Amino acid sequence: MKPQLSDNLCFALYTASNALTRAYRPLLERFDLTYGQYLVMQALWLEDKVSLTELSRQTRLDPGSLTPVVKRLEGKGMLTRTVSSEDERRKVIALTETGQALQQQAAVVKSELEQKTDIDPQVIDTLRRHCLTLADQLAKV
Repeated sequence: MKPQLSDNLCFALYTASNALTRAYRPLLERFDLTYGQYLVMQALWLEDKVSLTELSRQTRLDPGSLTPVVKRLEGKGMLTRTVSSEDERRKVIALTETGQALQQQAAVVKSELEQKTDIDPQVIDTLRRHCLTLADQLAKV
């Protein structure tokens, strides 16, 4: 059998990631969020008032990519960046009331996306765990 581009794991992950981001786009438009912004908001809904370093660790986005996303969300009134009282070099990222209120509204996004697929939730969970394992292993390289 002739080798195919789709035989490559990197291709499969890349195309799945792009498809997932495209599927999220219309669901997030009503909240005026990109997928990257939604990811940051989800992290802050789980743990508010964190440093940029901690937010970077939670989202697995490097600080150079994360900073513009945080600035855009700050411009939209979703969060604030303040200097830490403990360390002037550190910025604390915190949700505003608007950002907190969005959590209730955006709670439907995950279930709406799941309804767009015909994949068993257990298969999705297994895939998610394998992707995180792969990311952890590759981070060690």
